[in-house]
Amino acid sequence: MRPTVHDTEHIKGVRTVATVEFVKGLIVVVAGLGFFSMRHHKDIFGVAESLIEFLHINPYHHYVGVFIKLVSRLNDVRLWKIAVVAGVYAIMRFIEAYGLWYALPWAEWMAFLSGAIYIPFEAVDLIRKPSLIRAGIIVVNALVVLYMLHLRVQEAEKRHAARKHARSG
Repeated sequence: MRPTVHDTEHIKGVRTVATVEFVKGLIVVVAGLGFFSMRHHKDIFGVAESLIEFLHINPYHHYVGVFIKLVSRLNDVRLWKIAVVAGVYAIMRFIEAYGLWYALPWAEWMAFLSGAIYIPFEAVDLIRKPSLIRAGIIVVNALVVLYMLHLRVQEAEKRHAARKHARSG
């Protein structure tokens, strides 16, 4: 059976979200590997400073201070904890991306739930420290959540209509 325009749009939409989820997972893996590779550096603070200089980042920016503070408190136990959390997060993103790529219903529910969980935290963060980036993140996340909910509701309506048609026919 030839796919309808709706099916083609559905595939394009969920594959776009799948790509975003895959990239999020990939970023966490790369960042996690970067942190984990620092575990044998004796001058971990110097490595962090070199990275900041290499990326031409303003050393007086708030997030640079947070990054430096985090790096200065790293030890093997904390690195392992970060690695485990990053690994679980990345695996979840990759599983979700795989399911969305193939437009599997469970993945659409997973995208809906995993996105919806973050919205209250993102809203609080936006209220505390308003910025265009934070606003953009919450808008994109809300759009993904609403889109996934729309797909699931639409599918439920189709099933309901098919059952109703089967009973009447």
